[in-house]
Amino acid sequence: MIHQVLIKILGLITTIGLLAPPGWFQHLSSLDRERAQVMLQYVASDVRKYYYDPKLHGVDWDARVKEAKDKIAESTSLEAATLEIAALLETLNDSHTNFAPPRDPIPQEYGWRFQMVGDRCLVTHVQPKSDAEGKGLKPGDEVLTINGFTPMRESLTKMEYALNALVPQSSLRLDLRAPSGKISHVVVKAKVRQTTAIMDYGDMTGRDRWRVGLEREDELRLMRPQCKELSGGVMILRLPIFLPTETALQDIIGKAREHHTLIIDLRGNPGGAESSLQDLLGAMFEKDVKIADRVTRQATKPLMAKTKHKAFTGQLIVLVDSRSASAAELFARVVQIEKRGVVLGDRTSGSVMEARYYGHETGSNPVFHYGTSISEADLVMADGKSLEHSGVTPDETMLPSPTDLANHFDPLLARAAEIAGVNLSSEEAGKLFPYEWPKD
Repeated sequence: MIHQVLIKILGLITTIGLLAPPGWFQHLSSLDRERAQVMLQYVASDVRKYYYDPKLHGVDWDARVKEAKDKIAESTSLEAATLEIAALLETLNDSHTNFAPPRDPIPQEYGWRFQMVGDRCLVTHVQPKSDAEGKGLKPGDEVLTINGFTPMRESLTKMEYALNALVPQSSLRLDLRAPSGKISHVVVKAKVRQTTAIMDYGDMTGRDRWRVGLEREDELRLMRPQCKELSGGVMILRLPIFLPTETALQDIIGKAREHHTLIIDLRGNPGGAESSLQDLLGAMFEKDVKIADRVTRQATKPLMAKTKHKAFTGQLIVLVDSRSASAAELFARVVQIEKRGVVLGDRTSGSVMEARYYGHETGSNPVFHYGTSISEADLVMADGKSLEHSGVTPDETMLPSPTDLANHFDPLLARAAEIAGVNLSSEEAGKLFPYEWPKD
């Protein structure tokens, strides 16, 4: 079923030549076809060796691989051939097992952001001076279709994977519904982000290395934790990803101990480093706690968070949304199971596995890199359940309305402050952490 969903998405994306990326319909050379078959062999082999479930969920892997091989033999472009490899991995229906194809570094900046809010897909941010802004997109608009595909919770991540990793688009065809109820149909152009190809770092020129350095600096800027202190002894930690060092977390927790309430905002947090998850959870408890059981193909072992010296013992409030994934979901669920605090917001992504990336390369002068993220462990919580495909249901569900998004209000953060005993309006809350766009 998931394989069919991905193929349907890809088919809708590329139905109209105008919307297909450059090179989509180019002839597939015998050399490129051979490269695609070699990539398939390596990817299929890696899954057989490393996937946490040696039975592969009952999938007839050899038959699926042969099917992909036959389709690659009939493919008319390298892009179409690599999509068959991606579709092969989708048969496992695993959030953390996917294909990273080799391609030129032409990431698209679509100029707007969207996500599931409850069961509706809403525009959350529109980049100033983008084509999206020029075409009239506004936060709070409901996204009815993207290139003819209706975004839904169970398939939105597949569509984003296609749009961002597999076949970045030069434009997107959208059907939108404004808060007023007006329906509009627009084609929004994407902007190619000027990034540097990372093939053989040692062969880069000094200028290329300088650009790569700037790009990484910008990534770190967007991933940095941010803290805000409110009157009344409340501190807010905005954590975009689980990557802070142990030293940085110690500084944050040291500051948090000066307050009676800590609000940890994990909205939009895709996960990150397991060690950071352990460090942050360990700083919330005066005892060691089990995060989950790691179920691998070799054994089942507990994943623990060891208590830290001088843990934060005050009131804990955790904010999540549909983009909170992986480590963010584990953190929120442990807080619930251990009755350590309250979780507010929207149901989380349901993308909770432990994966490792296996990289390979193809070609010469230049060398292009590709690889596969493969789940090496399922994570089963202390209640005996996995969060994969189910996510975390908040203790209190609270969703922003289209009007809230349009006005950049944050009612969820305001509600958290209210629980902590602080009067903070939705408007004031929305100004604490302004949305940041990648630099051009």
